[in-house]
Amino acid sequence: MNEEIRNLEPKELWNKFADLNAVPRPSKKEERVIAFMKDFGKKLNLETIEDEVGNVIIRKPATKGMEDRKPIVLQSHLDMVHQKNNDTDFDFDTEGIKMYVDGDWVRAKGTTLGADNGLGVATIMAILESDTIEHPAMEALFTIDEETGMTGAKGLKGGILQGDILLNLDTEEDDEIGVGCAGGVDISATKKYAEKDTPSNTEAVKITVKGLQGGHSGMDIIKGLGNANKFMNRVLYAVRDYVHLASLSGGGLRNAIPRESVAVVTVASNTMDAFKAEVETITNKIKEEYKNLEPELDITVEKVSEAPKKVMECDDFKKFVQAIYAAHNGVYRMSPEIEDLVETSNNIAKITVENGTIEVLCLTRSSVESSKNNLANALQAAFELAGFTVEFSGEYPGWAPNMDSSIVKLLDSLYEEMNGERANVAACHAGLECGILGQNYPEMEMISFGPTIRGAHSPDERASISSAQKYWKFVLEALQRIPKK
Repeated sequence: MNEEIRNLEPKELWNKFADLNAVPRPSKKEERVIAFMKDFGKKLNLETIEDEVGNVIIRKPATKGMEDRKPIVLQSHLDMVHQKNNDTDFDFDTEGIKMYVDGDWVRAKGTTLGADNGLGVATIMAILESDTIEHPAMEALFTIDEETGMTGAKGLKGGILQGDILLNLDTEEDDEIGVGCAGGVDISATKKYAEKDTPSNTEAVKITVKGLQGGHSGMDIIKGLGNANKFMNRVLYAVRDYVHLASLSGGGLRNAIPRESVAVVTVASNTMDAFKAEVETITNKIKEEYKNLEPELDITVEKVSEAPKKVMECDDFKKFVQAIYAAHNGVYRMSPEIEDLVETSNNIAKITVENGTIEVLCLTRSSVESSKNNLANALQAAFELAGFTVEFSGEYPGWAPNMDSSIVKLLDSLYEEMNGERANVAACHAGLECGILGQNYPEMEMISFGPTIRGAHSPDERASISSAQKYWKFVLEALQRIPKK
């Protein structure tokens, strides 16, 4: 299967991507990919360093004739988002990604592909290995844990990197040159709830929300896609007078728009028909609202053979659904300065209800610090009014655009020269590591670009083959155009 990938052009890039995707590399569990990358650098007889937090740095001298150019840093992150469809049998801890070609796209079978940011990593590996690609003195910076906290970038100390220019290869539109990004903060709301014995003369029912597209909670939030947690809450709110909630599991990673949610409730036998009618009514309303955005949306009800022993007390259930209703999800504010840029948003990423505890996980993003704090405070207030305990963690800064940067002007001009049209020089609503790295390297010029990737952070993730070819040529030409010291 992956041999088909290895025969794609440019072979240097796709072969390194296939090598990388054979190594399990979930966030927080990067030991194997760190060892893989260190071994790769040492086999090339290049200076290879692992810093205190696990970032890997590989240094390669300038090729002949490029010694007078400014030294550069090529940067990508080693970890990938692990998401799979419910009906996919796959172990991310032990298996390599199973890829296949679908027209102009490389996809994975029922899982995320890892093109975010594996194609960036593979690009750097191919350059490190090559003895024909011209480039200035370079450092390859492979950071860890970008997807769940950016702890690699946060832990990189000042003084380690020697480059003047950093090229971050983590943008997902091949006509885009990234010059800024949003900061973020994780918001966790937890609450203990009272349980009671399941009432007699009731039947256990499983409600499932599925079929949503999901996607990147930064880049895709502007699309207004459905959030499985919000949809489930609408259903529960609609049937609140008929049910007792036993458990709920919706969504997964903070940076992925949730695609699925499953709740187990009990319903009095004599109200089952009324309950099903309410579910059908609210389902039809949601489907009508999202018929163009979420055509595969499916909300199902099925009986559970074994009834739960405990359910949530009615008062706690009421406060729970009210809190989720009150908590903002999606775009909160568009940028008044940059056209079509989301300034501030929130993703209600994961909700778990079980064994007397509710846990709600959110990721709030903004390119404006005060706006990020404003939305975070609003979420905190909504949850605390319902009796939750709220904690903020994993905060990271945004990356302020510098349109006067010489590397921005250079690559903007180069893109137009090579493609006959202007690039989209813009900030993005995703979290990039440039803002964090810039705190310890304030004088380093930074820019971000990459090949076209769709559906990142979801099993629909796919990478464009033709775009990868376009991007590869741009990378090689950019290396030759790096200015002199």
